[in-house]
Amino acid sequence: MNEHACPLCEADGGLLVFRNHDLRIIQADEAGFPAFYRVVWNRHVAEFSDLSATERQICMHAVARVEQVLRSELQPAKINLAALGNMVPHLHWHVIARFDWDSHFPAPVWGAPQRPVDEGRMAVVASRCGEINRLIAEKMAL
Repeated sequence: MNEHACPLCEADGGLLVFRNHDLRIIQADEAGFPAFYRVVWNRHVAEFSDLSATERQICMHAVARVEQVLRSELQPAKINLAALGNMVPHLHWHVIARFDWDSHFPAPVWGAPQRPVDEGRMAVVASRCGEINRLIAEKMAL
């Protein structure tokens, strides 16, 4: 993919939570999953192995920070991590808080729903995301 046609080169890709020279963290707009975050490498690379050893450490440190905040603040049943890039071949990690009550659990968020969306519980999680975003930005700035 030409980086000039890359949606992650052209825009943040969601609600910007944190940005530095190397990467940005966004809260994705994924229906039914308010605690869905992405760590996006700013420079256009397709694969994790395209990064230097130091850059890989920086990237995974950010993924771990997001995971830690989600675990601490939401106590999810599981955190899903993925770096697929099949649709957008620009390095980005998905960091997704999963709950045993979410519509797709235990299947992947991209799979078939297992049950209807629990609007009440989802709204509670969504209401916490402003504070979670602040905490992610705070921890990344350390």
